Amino acid sequence: MPRESDSVTIVGAGIVGITCAHYLEQAGFRVTVLDQGKVASACSMANCGYICPSHALPLTEPGAFRVAISSMFNRNSPFRVKPQLSPAVWKWMFQFAKRCTHEQMLAAGKPLQAILESSMSEYHQLISEFKLDCEWKEDGLLYVLQTQRGMDHFAATDKIIRDNFGIAAQRIDGDALPEFDSGLKPGLAGAYLYPGDTSVRPDKLNAALTFSLRSRGVRFVEGCELQSVRKEAGRVVALETSKGEFASDQFVFAFGAWASKWESALQCSIPVQPGKGYSVTMGRTANAPKHPILFPEHKVGVSPFDQGLRLGSMMEFAGYDRSIPDRRIQQLRDSARPYLVASVDGPAESKWFGWRPMTWDSLPIIGLAGDLRNAYLATGHNMLGLSLAPGTGRLIAEMMTGQKTHLPSEPYSPSRF
Repeated sequence: MPRESDSVTIVGAGIVGITCAHYLEQAGFRVTVLDQGKVASACSMANCGYICPSHALPLTEPGAFRVAISSMFNRNSPFRVKPQLSPAVWKWMFQFAKRCTHEQMLAAGKPLQAILESSMSEYHQLISEFKLDCEWKEDGLLYVLQTQRGMDHFAATDKIIRDNFGIAAQRIDGDALPEFDSGLKPGLAGAYLYPGDTSVRPDKLNAALTFSLRSRGVRFVEGCELQSVRKEAGRVVALETSKGEFASDQFVFAFGAWASKWESALQCSIPVQPGKGYSVTMGRTANAPKHPILFPEHKVGVSPFDQGLRLGSMMEFAGYDRSIPDRRIQQLRDSARPYLVASVDGPAESKWFGWRPMTWDSLPIIGLAGDLRNAYLATGHNMLGLSLAPGTGRLIAEMMTGQKTHLPSEPYSPSRF
């Protein structure tokens, strides 16, 4: 266990950094969290809010690389690789392509499932113990298909998930869908409900956790840009930032999609590429669906909040592009329209983008950074940062205090690269 004087500085105040702060504070550390913007203002802010153990299958499924290549010629593809000359992008794509086999998909799925289930268990404890006001809802996640072809294709996916990961879904035929959720139009082919999934409003979750941490003495420093990492004798001793120097006994780098920019400073490979996603949030309208929903054929998610309706999707490998094209927001609306009774054309309360930290094997990066003895990485959570955050925070705290980790840590280790 840490001494009373032991301190840890976390770089990155997204949901992963926030949960790392929780478990480290619980372990007895004095915790400071730095962020170049505001707390949870990037990829953790306006995502769809799914906490989904049903997502045990990684992105490296057979055929995924072919889809990625064909997307280069279609700027409206929901999964798009923008043509670019970056060697890092093409190395990433090559490594991703090597893993797009059935065997590799199942192999990566096992450790992904383990940390998904760990995080779900931890969430139940967090919500119960700290009474977090975040619209926690245990309504499952509904995958809705428009066509019979889509239904047949998803049935094969569901069988893989059921047979290999033991995750069972409830099949709902199309004629029963409007009764099951009156927010869905008649005439759809059907759906699969994964009842073990939950949902939250992510900005409320982040705010509730941050409030709890501040009340327990965790310090958050916003608008604090990391400038350099000072090292001595195989250890990080201080961080130089736009708000001065921060010295500490231990360090956690949870900087999401920016991780690869710090490979040299942390003396290890961090192959993370930014995968850009979008969302639009409107006021809650009449006939909104009751369940959080994914539409696999259009690759769009719908999140009904108490006071809003959010549409989210897309995966663009376009570097650190900050634009929010109107056509992408319109694409979200147009993709959801065939399914929903509620209007999807209401005024946007917010339009948002976020860069997901994508790894080429679909697994997060959790553990010591290279040969540095007191610097830990907690990044590379792909599209599942919200779903994987508590399991990550617990692993980091266990590693830092020398405990046996509650999950085998090797699959997530930075040394695999």
